Amino acid sequence: MSSVKVRSNVGAFALITDTCLMHTTPSRPWWRHGVIYQVYIRSFADGNGDGTGDVAGIRSRLRYLRDLGVDAIWINPWYPSPLNDGGYDVADYRNINPEFGTLEEANGLFSEAAELGIRVLVDLVPNHTSSDHRWFQEATHSPPGSPERERYLFLPGKGPSGEHPPTNWDSVFGGSAWTRVPDGEWYLHLFDPTQPDLNWANPAIRAEFRDVLRFWLDRGASGFRVDVAHSLDKDLTWPDLGDDEESHSTLEGTHPHWDRTGVHEIIREWRAVLDEYPDSMMVAEAWVANWDRLQAYLRPDEYHQSFNFDFLEQPWDAEAMRACVEESLEAAGSVGSIPTWVLSNHDVVRHATRYALPQDVNAKEWLLDGDRSLLDEAQGLRRARAAALLMLALPGNAYLYQGEELGLPEAYDLPVEVLDDPVWARSAHTRKGRDGCRVPIPWSTTGPSLGFGTDGAWLPQPPVYAEYAASAQDDVAGSTLELYRAALHLRKEHLVADEQLAWLDLGEDVVAFRRGSGVVCVVNFGDDPVALPDGEVLVASHDLYGARLPGDSAVWILES
Repeated sequence: MSSVKVRSNVGAFALITDTCLMHTTPSRPWWRHGVIYQVYIRSFADGNGDGTGDVAGIRSRLRYLRDLGVDAIWINPWYPSPLNDGGYDVADYRNINPEFGTLEEANGLFSEAAELGIRVLVDLVPNHTSSDHRWFQEATHSPPGSPERERYLFLPGKGPSGEHPPTNWDSVFGGSAWTRVPDGEWYLHLFDPTQPDLNWANPAIRAEFRDVLRFWLDRGASGFRVDVAHSLDKDLTWPDLGDDEESHSTLEGTHPHWDRTGVHEIIREWRAVLDEYPDSMMVAEAWVANWDRLQAYLRPDEYHQSFNFDFLEQPWDAEAMRACVEESLEAAGSVGSIPTWVLSNHDVVRHATRYALPQDVNAKEWLLDGDRSLLDEAQGLRRARAAALLMLALPGNAYLYQGEELGLPEAYDLPVEVLDDPVWARSAHTRKGRDGCRVPIPWSTTGPSLGFGTDGAWLPQPPVYAEYAASAQDDVAGSTLELYRAALHLRKEHLVADEQLAWLDLGEDVVAFRRGSGVVCVVNFGDDPVALPDGEVLVASHDLYGARLPGDSAVWILES
């Protein structure tokens, strides 16, 4: 019979002091094992009471993030923007949106975060600008063929009078990827019409973004998350998509605007800039066909990392999850990189809700008018807690999305009149969009915005969010917040010194492995309890049944 010892401080954690140092070594830089917390700035914390999150709000919560145990934060776009797409429509890459604060406040954030041992990554949006950007305004007020128009992708249309779009390409948000201007030409926008695509065949664009990188690195940024990293190179022969091609997929290097070979030359230019700044890094948002395609982005002279969306998309199934982890480790390791694990972000349904739905239900489609009786919220939270321990035990680094440490579910019943995501309008109201994962997070159990600010919030919080508030979970044994705190600090103690992993066979419904430190992670994806190996329990997502792990649960054990 297994002998399992329970550590006396399971669920507790050790605070890092204000003078803690950012850990890195010449052979294993911080980003290979760091935990990065994604801050969706509009919804994290409101420092001035206007209902919108801001830089002051982030600064007010830095000690919370320090105590949580993260190594860095990634801030979604904070630039001047009309916010037609949540800030991913950038009007000025070298300033802060006045709704969020000032450049001086951002400089203060860099300094204060560094004092607490927290690095800051900023979001780079290179595929497109806002239509409010000075360059696009100059382009639309200049004639066809002018240097101003050469910064973007303008073409004459098809048909006798040029009345049809140049190609049959679709926008990711729905509808055509082309919009016509008054003089008759059309411009490309792979996303919203207010997000015109830049012409990356133009050397001036490349020089501009190299300078933007230096602008933020010189101010204290530690790197960048790069939006739509696989889209910059376009086929300038402008072919239509064939009947067997999907405009939103990434095929084997043959697509006219996704994952084309020419993008890698641009990436290498950026990497050369980052190499001038020791300890900096950049991570790609690259939705490509498979790991064979993604490997190219992770070569030593390109991105340091790329998000592992395969992991995020896996069903709650032991065989599928183990296969994903194996493939991820092997593929990243083959080019000297390490996987980046993520369960939620600002573009997907929160995983506490995804795991609460039956496996055959498409969570994004369910948001609109799906059967609410299918939702098992208790099961979703239980699985989300177990998935967190799995993710944080794996070699590599992890990204947390704000609020997941509270166990937040998707705000799936937002009334349609408050929806802000352009997906809602562009899809002719057939897709509800991403607002449900972007609702401001709750800090306290009462108040007009549950502690998010002193007044209301730009998106309404569902009443149930009060139960998930940080104040309701702080120092409460067994809460999801305390689970994350414990796991993050135990990770620093036991799981960042090596990148080894050895699989253990504990049954077909179980994912189990041993790290080089001797810590064993066991995740039970099944319904029946499973026997645990001998050792000291460091942290568990659910109460154990003696020496057995119940279903939909995970545990870390330090072997005897």
